[in-house]
This record gives sequence, C-alpha cells and structure tokens, in this order.
Amino acid sequence: MSDMMKQADAYGEKLFELAEKDDRIIAVDADVAIRMGTKFLKDKYPDRHIDVGIAEQNMIGVSAGLASAGKIPFAGTIATFATGRTYDQIRQSVAYPNLSVKVIGGYSGISVGQDGPTHQSCEDISLMRGLPNFKVLVPCDPLEAKQATVIAYSTEGPVYVRLIRHAIPAILPQDYEMKLGKAQVLQQGNDVTLIACGIMVEISLSAAADLDRDGISARVINMSTIKPIDKETIISAAEETAGIVSSEDHSVIGGLGSAVAEVLAEYGKGRLYRIGVPDCFGESCLYGDLFEKFGLTAENISRSAKILLQKRDR
Repeated sequence: MSDMMKQADAYGEKLFELAEKDDRIIAVDADVAIRMGTKFLKDKYPDRHIDVGIAEQNMIGVSAGLASAGKIPFAGTIATFATGRTYDQIRQSVAYPNLSVKVIGGYSGISVGQDGPTHQSCEDISLMRGLPNFKVLVPCDPLEAKQATVIAYSTEGPVYVRLIRHAIPAILPQDYEMKLGKAQVLQQGNDVTLIACGIMVEISLSAAADLDRDGISARVINMSTIKPIDKETIISAAEETAGIVSSEDHSVIGGLGSAVAEVLAEYGKGRLYRIGVPDCFGESCLYGDLFEKFGLTAENISRSAKILLQKRDR
C-alpha cells in the first residue's frame, strides 16, 4: 500500500478481491464507479456491476431485491445521497427485513470541501446509527477501509461503511486487525483520552503529540465501529483518565460524540468534550479552512483536553 491512497480505491480493490472468490458479490452504483473505486470490478465482471444512474433510491431498491435473492450487494455513492436521499428505502426495504445490503458512503463530512453543503454529509452516522439491525463502520485510513470492506462482506445483515474523499496516509500498522465492535488504543496515556473516528484519528494523534510536549499523557483511541460501540473501552478511559475528547468530521449531534455520551451517561462515568461540526450546515471552501472554522484541529483537541484536566484538578 502506498503512503497516500483514497479510501474508495482501497475499498474498490478489496471488493474486487472478494468478488473473485465469491460470485454472490455485486456492486450497485449510482453513476460513480470511478469515484467509488468499483471500476475494478466493473471492468473484469461487467455482469456483476449494476449502474442505476443518478437514481439512488432505485440503487437501494435493486440492492434489496438482490439481497433477497441471496446475493451480497454493495451499494455505493456519495454519502449524503447514499443515506439521505435513500433513507426511506433503506429503512423499509433493508433495515426492517434485515437484509445483507452493504451501503458504502463515500465523500463524507465537511472534508468534501468545495462541493458545499449539499454534498457534505454531516448527518449520515446519526441516520444509520438509529436504524435497527445496521452496523456502522468509519475506517480511519486505507488499510482499515479494506478491512471494513471484509467485515461488511462477512457480517450478516445491513452494514454502513463511511469513507473519506481525499487520499490520506496510512496510520495503522500493517499487522493491524479491525474487529467489529472493538476499538483500538493507538497510544496509551493516563491523563486524558482522545477518541476519534475517520479522518480525525490522524489529527488526534497530532494533538496527542502536542500534549506530550507539554507533559500531558494522552490516550488515543480509534473508534472505527460506531455501532455496536465499544462500551468497555470507553468506560475504562473514563475511569482511568481525567476525561474524554471525542472528535469527528460529522455533526456533534447523533454521531461518535453522542454515542460516547450515551455510554458515559448510562454508566455514570467521566467528563466529555465533543468536537465536530456544530448544529449548522457546512460551506463551500477548502476543507482545511472548514476544519479551522469548526475547530476540527489538533490545537482545539489539545485545548479541550487541557480544560478537562483543569476541571479534574479543581
């Protein structure tokens, strides 16, 4: 794997590998085979690639029909359309009958940048997390995107996998093994905990390095499974450190931060500071500028961690 790679390409490569061994796999696209990386499969197995055009609701309906017939459809498009435009079809035709449709949302969050608010999916985790039977995966780098594809394939029932638009670096070791419902502690620390998913994992690692220079030991957790959430790891972090800073390229309402808050409230543990997109739409500009505006930065994570430490000391 190269140092920089798009998650969609990683997903497409792994889907192709799986499809070579299992002819039940079918890619269902909404005019985005190149963007979503499924061109690999389309070129080799054109009879196992269905392009419905810009008709996302139909994409889900076709996928539900395929799953009912024993196939394993991977339905992929831009995340805001994969989940928002299709929500009724996903709820009624996939979640309710508990069909093995794998919904792949690419180009997620405000990191979509210049495409603007209509294409910036900041609600998709919330939408999919609230659906019974769905599993929700948010891989942080290309390696984990490949492993999330394998987990989606091997898991019975519906799965949502959320991917990042841009080429991103590999941050996980090559011997890493993603497990459904299990977070990974990337860095141990006893003062404060940073929990992140997706593109914010790398930024949280940078924040941890900043804190270390100030003599603060930060635990960094990659929470790549949002549902089912790893309650045990969250509770341990709350008990063993001054508090948790969650960060995500998603609304602070209904996503990773909300999932962590629910665990802490249920078990009566710890303090939490949530970093993400506030209760608003994004804007059309470079995604780095958007991250600065909304505080999705290492500096803001570090600042929030120090506030939690101050509260503990008081």
